Amino acid sequence: MSTTSAQALSQTVAQTWYMTQRQLRAFMRQPAYLLITLIQPVVWLFLFGNLFKKVVELGGFGTTSYLDYLVPGVVVMSALGSSMWAGMGTLEEIERGTLNRFLTTPVSRGALMNANVVHNGISTALQSVIIVLLGMLGGADYAGGVGGVTILVVAAVLLGTVFGAFSNALGMLVRERESIIGINTFLLLPLTFLSSAFMAPAQMPSWMRHLADFNPLDWAMTAGRSAMSADPDWGAVLGRGGALLVLTVVAVWLSTRTFRVYQKSV
Repeated sequence: MSTTSAQALSQTVAQTWYMTQRQLRAFMRQPAYLLITLIQPVVWLFLFGNLFKKVVELGGFGTTSYLDYLVPGVVVMSALGSSMWAGMGTLEEIERGTLNRFLTTPVSRGALMNANVVHNGISTALQSVIIVLLGMLGGADYAGGVGGVTILVVAAVLLGTVFGAFSNALGMLVRERESIIGINTFLLLPLTFLSSAFMAPAQMPSWMRHLADFNPLDWAMTAGRSAMSADPDWGAVLGRGGALLVLTVVAVWLSTRTFRVYQKSV
């Protein structure tokens, strides 16, 4: 790599972190938002966890505790639920004129988009760790240890990045809150229930099980859940994790291309 390229890369990284800090400061000024985003995971963990705790007696869950099975699903579902609304933040910056003002500055265009990805990843990781700790307080046991939990958090971050990038692209394309709300509402439940979030694949109808194989939400759950088990299936972990990584790269590339289209329109 030439000296000029190295300097340009270093500058982009520095500007990306600066823009990320800007978003993190806004996030920290609203601590109530983090608490609100944790309400639904708490309901899933402790209401669903107790309501369906005997379902493991059907077999196929790989554990005798439904909470052990449920925690990875809740972590991944929460990552999906929060990241799908990233486009609303982008739309708000467009409406306030903030994004357009940044376009008149020397800041790297890549840094403007990369900051969204980094911020989304940090907030998803924080949320995921809190949910894992809540599961431990409820009695969940993670046989895979810290390594398994780390893989689960990474899988959740990758999934959050995928849908966060798609949501940002959508926000720049449609520029309407109603469209973002409608698409998110349409996708959230099918993606959740066409996965192994609440039910072991062995207990699912065959057609649902086959559809789950193509569901990125299920990829993250399978990778995280297997890594956290006493006897991980590393083939499943690497296979599903690799597919998520590829999808993440595609989603970020698409978001960046959409940003360039938006930039030409202003």
